[in-house]
Amino acid sequence: MIETNFIKLYEKSFRENWDLPAFTDLSETTTTTYGEFAKEIARLHILFEEMGIKKKDKIVLIGRNHTTWASIFMASITYGAVVVPILHEFHPDSMENIILHSDAKLIFIDENTLRKLNIDRFTHPIITFTNWMVINRHNSETDCLKTTIDKKFAKKHPNGFQPSDIQYPRIHNDTVICLNYTSGTTGFSKGVMLTANNYAGNVVFAEKLDLLLKGESIVAFLPMAHAYGCAFDFLYALSAGVHIHLLGKNMSPSILLDAFKQVKPKLIITVPLILEKIYQKKLLPVISKPATQSMLKVPFLRNVIYSKIRKTLVASLGGEFKEVIVGGAAMSKEAESFLHKIGFPFTIGYGMTECAPLISYDSHRDFAPTSCGRVLEGIMEARIDSNEPTKTPGEIQVRGENVMKGYYKNPTATDAAFTDDGWLRTGDLGILDNENRLYIKGRIKTMLLGANGQNIFPEEIEARLNNMPYVAENLIIKRGNRLVALVYPDVHEMKETDVSFEQLESIMNNNRMLMNKKLAAFEQIGYIEIRKEEFEKTPKNSIKRFLYLEDNGK
Repeated sequence: MIETNFIKLYEKSFRENWDLPAFTDLSETTTTTYGEFAKEIARLHILFEEMGIKKKDKIVLIGRNHTTWASIFMASITYGAVVVPILHEFHPDSMENIILHSDAKLIFIDENTLRKLNIDRFTHPIITFTNWMVINRHNSETDCLKTTIDKKFAKKHPNGFQPSDIQYPRIHNDTVICLNYTSGTTGFSKGVMLTANNYAGNVVFAEKLDLLLKGESIVAFLPMAHAYGCAFDFLYALSAGVHIHLLGKNMSPSILLDAFKQVKPKLIITVPLILEKIYQKKLLPVISKPATQSMLKVPFLRNVIYSKIRKTLVASLGGEFKEVIVGGAAMSKEAESFLHKIGFPFTIGYGMTECAPLISYDSHRDFAPTSCGRVLEGIMEARIDSNEPTKTPGEIQVRGENVMKGYYKNPTATDAAFTDDGWLRTGDLGILDNENRLYIKGRIKTMLLGANGQNIFPEEIEARLNNMPYVAENLIIKRGNRLVALVYPDVHEMKETDVSFEQLESIMNNNRMLMNKKLAAFEQIGYIEIRKEEFEKTPKNSIKRFLYLEDNGK
């Protein structure tokens, strides 16, 4: 157990950083200090009391990165409730399934997302945090809720809200404070039960590295509902007195680069897609020119060119960062190799939602190409299920402070996730060198990773596609950053309806478009590839998935 109490970290941070800026919403150019943020948390605690929320009740939170989102998250865990952050990118059906599965007693949601949901499925109160409209509250005083909170807050703090008023309950680190769902489709819901200790392991480890210092700035552009963005762009930064600039709109390289130029972040937490796009669109065209290729063959000129490229790239990302940490998905080996050659200060870490999320990390100074860092010393342990763990890939299995308690209301999935002696099965193949450094060699579980680190579960998409016309069976795989459906058609149906393979292409494309309307943006099928031979099967008549995974996006 981590000695530092996780909740008390924020009581201390909010008091000590009272006048410092905590959040800036870049789309609104509004800034909130740590003191103002703590005051909003105190008001939300009164709101929870008014809504009848008790300790350990579940509070759902759906929306883009925003100061209000952050205050609801922090208010929930400092109250003693369990926060259930849901990616706003999920399909509406998935969001509804998660809300129902989580047993939520209160739902906070942005107004745009609310319009997509069937609210008749819910009986508990829903609050839109854009205009604080309350739905499903069986109380005639709904319209007076804000007035009631104002009066109670003023009565509780007659001299105004002061640093000494920040007093959160001492919630034990072993307590579950978050359900982070990796999926929302009925039958596949897996709510990862994360404890205060799981988050403390991540935050305390980062604090020891001094990745960020009080008053420094970062740009939070990864979804904070995702474990990766939540742990480092939000929870760690907030504990360290950092100024968090929230990019609460659709992310594109140009928007992001503008934000970096404006903020000049001291640390950049990202997914591979950003650096890969910069490499492909900005760097590759330059180094591919015949003249450049000729100069790269001369050692002295090569060093000059690499230095110039590095300086230009660093400047485009704000110019003041200590390092770029890449995680959430596999990075292109070509981009990784080039960035390492030019001496760009980046590193690649490894983790999973079930570890809140970090398992391994190295400073960019110690980063070894193709690795994903050393297993967190004193926090995590790893082993390889192989006779020669330094040479022969086997499943990476981990245990330690960051490992989840299990999956909510899913003992079968929980049992399957752990070995008999208590190690978490990551589902990843890898090796572990003599310096405790991990190298990922593939995936043995079926989950795919979207370009921005979203979890994609192919069985869910496959189950839906199997119900479409002329589909006998299918597999969803990744090619680059696109999802592809390999489909073996129903040849009997084709014969009965006199449909040829040429006609089938149009039918399958229509299937794809209809399917995509029911899927989240990151789950969209890029194209369907029709197979004329059946998939190879196991004795249990299951498709041998590993034969068709190809590069799996790596």
